[in-house]
Amino acid sequence: MNKKKVGVVCGGYSSEYDISIESGKNVHDNIDRNLWEVYLIVLDKKSWNASDDFGNEYIVSKGNFELHNSKSKIKLDVIFNLIHGSLGENGQLASLLELLEIPFSSCNSYNAALTFNKRDCLSVLKKFNIPTAKSYLIDKGDDLNVNEIIKKLGLPCFVKANRSGSSYGVFKVHDEKELIPSINEAFKEDHQLIIESALNGREFSVGVAKYENEIHILPITEIITENDFFDYSAKYEGQSKEVTPAEISENWKRELSNLSEIIFKKLGLSGFIRSEFIMVNDVPHLLEINSVPGMTKKSIIPQQVEKLNIKLTDFITRILKETIKI
Repeated sequence: MNKKKVGVVCGGYSSEYDISIESGKNVHDNIDRNLWEVYLIVLDKKSWNASDDFGNEYIVSKGNFELHNSKSKIKLDVIFNLIHGSLGENGQLASLLELLEIPFSSCNSYNAALTFNKRDCLSVLKKFNIPTAKSYLIDKGDDLNVNEIIKKLGLPCFVKANRSGSSYGVFKVHDEKELIPSINEAFKEDHQLIIESALNGREFSVGVAKYENEIHILPITEIITENDFFDYSAKYEGQSKEVTPAEISENWKRELSNLSEIIFKKLGLSGFIRSEFIMVNDVPHLLEINSVPGMTKKSIIPQQVEKLNIKLTDFITRILKETIKI
C-alpha cells in the first residue's frame, strides 16, 4: 500500500506555542502508521523543522513546504494543522497551503482569519441571529471613556484581546478601578480589544466535525470551573471540571447542537471546530469559535471523541480522509 505522507504541523508564533506542541505530539502519536507516513513539523520564528519516525531531521521549505535534508526531499500529501493562534489559526498558514494546493485539515484562509478575529466573527454571526453578549470595541490609542463602557456593559465585564486563544489576554473586571489596568494588559496580546458584558449561566463546549461527507455534532461538554472563568489555568492546569456528555435536557442539547451546526454551515467551516456557549434563560449565547481547537491529552475534543466510542486514531483517520477526499 502506498501510504499518504502526513505533516502534523504545530508550534507557531503566539503565546499558545507550548499548547500547540502538546496538541501536535498527541495527534502525531495517535495517527495510524498502517495507513499514513507521518512527519512532525514544528514551526517557530527562528526555524521550520521536521522529523520522521526513524529519527531523521528535515528543514521545511518556506517556499514549497517540502521537507529536505542532505539525503532526501519529501513532498507532503496532506497537513494536519494544530497551530493555535498566529500562523495556524489566523489564516496565514492556510494561505500558503492554498497557494501550494496542499490539502489541510482546518478551514480555509478567509474563514480562519474571520473566526480568529472575535470582533469580525461576532459581527457576521449577528446577521444570522446568533445570540451573543453586549460588546464595546477599543483600538490601541483610542480615548477611553470608562463611564461609557460601564454604562453599556455593566459590571462585571470581560476585557479580551481580539485575536488570541487559550484565554490569553482575557480579564474579568469586577470593579471600575480594574478596567484600565485590564485593558493595558490585554493590549500586550493585541492592539484591538473587545469588551463584553458578563453572561450568567452554565457554560458548554460543542465540538463539530465534518467527515464521511457529513457534519457530526460531538457529545456536548459542560465546563465547571473553580476559577472566576474558564481561563488558562482552568483549561490546562486542572482547575476545572468537564462533564461529557453534559447532564442537560433534550431541549438544551437540541438548541446547542442546532446552533453549532448553523455556525459551522454559515461560516463554511471544515475539519473540526469547537464553539463555546453560555446558556442564559434557556437561550445559548455564543462566546467564541475555535477553528483549531486543542488536541492535547487534556483537551475537550479528545474527551468528546472518547464518549462517541471512537478511538482517537480512528477520528484522526476520518478527518484526514475527509481532507484529501478518499
